[in-house]
Amino acid sequence: MSTLTQRDQKVVWHPYAPPQADPLFGVVSAEGVRIRLDDGRELIDGMSSWWSTIHGYRHPAIEAALKDQLERLPHVMFGGLTHEPAVELCERLVSISPDPLERVFLSDSGSVAVEVAIKMALQFWQSRGRPERRRLLTLRGGYHGDTFGAMAVCDPVTGMHGLFEGSLPSHLFAPRPECRFGEGDAGTLDHDFEAFERLFMENESEIAAVILEPIVQGAGGMWFYSADYLRRVREICDRFDVLLIADEIATGLGRTGKLFACEHAGISPDILCVGKALTGGTMTLAATLVNRKVSTALGKNSPGVFMHGPTFMGNPLACAAANASLGLLEDGKWQPRVEAIGNQLSAELEPCRSMPAVADVRVIGSIGVVELREPVDMSIIQPAFVEEGVWLRPFGKLVYTMPPYTIGAQDLSAITRAIASVISNHS
Repeated sequence: MSTLTQRDQKVVWHPYAPPQADPLFGVVSAEGVRIRLDDGRELIDGMSSWWSTIHGYRHPAIEAALKDQLERLPHVMFGGLTHEPAVELCERLVSISPDPLERVFLSDSGSVAVEVAIKMALQFWQSRGRPERRRLLTLRGGYHGDTFGAMAVCDPVTGMHGLFEGSLPSHLFAPRPECRFGEGDAGTLDHDFEAFERLFMENESEIAAVILEPIVQGAGGMWFYSADYLRRVREICDRFDVLLIADEIATGLGRTGKLFACEHAGISPDILCVGKALTGGTMTLAATLVNRKVSTALGKNSPGVFMHGPTFMGNPLACAAANASLGLLEDGKWQPRVEAIGNQLSAELEPCRSMPAVADVRVIGSIGVVELREPVDMSIIQPAFVEEGVWLRPFGKLVYTMPPYTIGAQDLSAITRAIASVISNHS
């Protein structure tokens, strides 16, 4: 164990870990798709630092934007003041997001962006004189963040927040859709949506919004479901004037092969959340986008303002990084890269399906998942991946990779070989 990790274990508390994290690895630098440990080893990053560093580490365009902004305006409060990086970012987000989203609320993290979306939905109905509409309808198997509002719409059984159940609002959970993405099983789709529709109709007068992760359920289970299901959800929300919130924190900005996962279904939500990859993984930043129906209701009716205001909202450094990251996406080169990554993941992970320990293999965009029959032992499997020269962070029964879009074929093969080797030897 290095001096750095020893010091860490005395004072630092890591996410989803006991007070003293173990196993733990010290990092001293990162560049491209590699992170360097303090013992000199280099690891190919198959996680994009929890799905955020889509352009790899230390991209020169993003670093240049940060250095330039640092010399002029690193931070200023956003209450009553504005600045070029924030305005440009909001303009960019409106221009690339599904129509008719038209206004952007900036925040610090994905969880907060979801909190903002939930508060907007509740305030929307308060402003329309329907305060009884205070419940959310969501899908089992979902994950939306770690703050209290977000926790309340995470899966209450298989999620990570069951011990807070008594302190959280009670919401509605439809069964996870079993209709797989791209498989076109009409019978399964009908069955799935019947369950959703029944729950919706039984509680329609109380529902403020439907909130879901479009197409890909991320940290709740890495499940990919039918675009037709999402399309039907949009249709029933329209029919009964219920808001639809799309949590694209994980799926937005190209990860599924579309700029936004909603595009697979050809729909637009009333409220959309983005984060993670927004700054290319260099700064913490998220955004909540709304259409005119939502902004008009909140702006015209009492109290006439949206009741939320993070201290670091619209931080100029973070906005500058986001503008540079979005600029890299605007050239369109990411799309063939993501397609190539998906094709290679499909080909190289498929042999894992024949392993006794493996229950399923699935790929969409640049997301590759091997689902095991039993949960992994992190104390064994994490060091095993490091020994293979790759950084992956499995959870539960899932061994998965979401690499940077810039990864080369050789490095991606190193990741898929490591997945097959570690599963074969340690499951």
